[in-house]
Amino acid sequence: MKKIVSILSLSLISIGILSACSSDISNKESKGNNDGKTEIKITWRDQGETDNLKNFLTNTFIPEFEKENDDIKIVLSPITASEGDYFSKVALSMQSESTAPDVVAEDTFMLNSDANAGYLLPLDDKVKEWDDWKNYTENLKAGSIAEDGVLYAIPGVSDSRGLWYNKNVFKEVGLPEDWQPKDWEEIIKAAEIIKEKAPDVIPLSMGVSKANGESVSMQTFEMLLYGTEDTLFDQDTKKWNVNTKGIEDSLAFIDEVFNKKKIGPSLSIAMNSNYGSVLFQDKFPNDKAGIILDGFWNTGNYKKGGAVPIENMTERFGFAAMPRQKGDGTITMSGGWSWSIPQKSKNHDAAWKVLQALGSKDNQASRAISEGNLTVRSDSAEVPEYKEQPFIEEATGFLEEAIFRPANDKYPNVSTEIQSMVEAVASGSKTPQEAAKTYTDNVTRIVGEENVNK
Repeated sequence: MKKIVSILSLSLISIGILSACSSDISNKESKGNNDGKTEIKITWRDQGETDNLKNFLTNTFIPEFEKENDDIKIVLSPITASEGDYFSKVALSMQSESTAPDVVAEDTFMLNSDANAGYLLPLDDKVKEWDDWKNYTENLKAGSIAEDGVLYAIPGVSDSRGLWYNKNVFKEVGLPEDWQPKDWEEIIKAAEIIKEKAPDVIPLSMGVSKANGESVSMQTFEMLLYGTEDTLFDQDTKKWNVNTKGIEDSLAFIDEVFNKKKIGPSLSIAMNSNYGSVLFQDKFPNDKAGIILDGFWNTGNYKKGGAVPIENMTERFGFAAMPRQKGDGTITMSGGWSWSIPQKSKNHDAAWKVLQALGSKDNQASRAISEGNLTVRSDSAEVPEYKEQPFIEEATGFLEEAIFRPANDKYPNVSTEIQSMVEAVASGSKTPQEAAKTYTDNVTRIVGEENVNK
């Protein structure tokens, strides 16, 4: 019996010693793997081989940041997914401490929804002590403030939208190379001339497929709607506008392009999930597309290192302001991506260091140049290399008439209904009136009868 007890005792002691050693080794390995550094995981939507944000982070940001902050290691953790799937996946990741990134790219239209869900860390106290905050453009700061009045993100890049046009095509068909349409009718007329005189060219393009997500809502429908006398959301009453003439007129324009006058792309192109790449990386640079309603960032395709480098970009293309429906001015929608810190990140202080560095004057300019976007800092806009970019003057000028999407947590749901409505009209499955009626019914169901203006 004594022998058995002795053997058991020795065994337990041995197990204890081994466990302690194992734990110690494990801890040493953990520190060794990280070199004693705090790992900060950055998540954004990876757009593949030509992902300019990834290029900026890898080649510009990380080497300099880690050199100046030897206690922090940046770990890139992109999500490769469609736009809609990215928002779902990143929201899911932020629900748990074990999966939450430390820094996350938030599209400003999703910010309010994610803030209301409790996923994001408030940043008001942090920016109070950050001298650089005063250099950020004031109206762009508003896009990072949720409906509760709290700041949840630092703007990363901004954007504007307009009408890209191909000067080679315009010259061929007799249209002016310094084109600026005064109203919607002039856009249609130009597209009809292209259709008649250059039948192998797509006259007028705009995103209409649900597969392309928010770009359909913002780059197509809202660019039209906010050029009418109506808006999507009433800021005074905090109610959604449905069943309006502006909605029907916007849908009628889309119907005219795709069905009545047939001056849009074929449905095989329009409904392609890679619609943007097909247009800007193939059709447009090869003079097979005349006019495209889209964003300034597409210059990134044509820069050195872009998907289709073009040396004489401004000689080949033009970027005109989108006119309002009846010629009383121009319109652009603006938004962009911002950087947030998830509430369940375990490294708030180190993550804030990263956000500050991402938002520095030089990094803001470098990222904007890399992506073909607009900087969110006034001092970054004065960096010579930034100012020399093609079309930067036009794109920045458009911001004077910029409209921002509603800061309401129901917007993502309403946006999905917009995409369905636009696709239904473009594909011919519904008339503008039928699609508008379905939209009214669905939005009323989503936000509640008491929250709509009919």
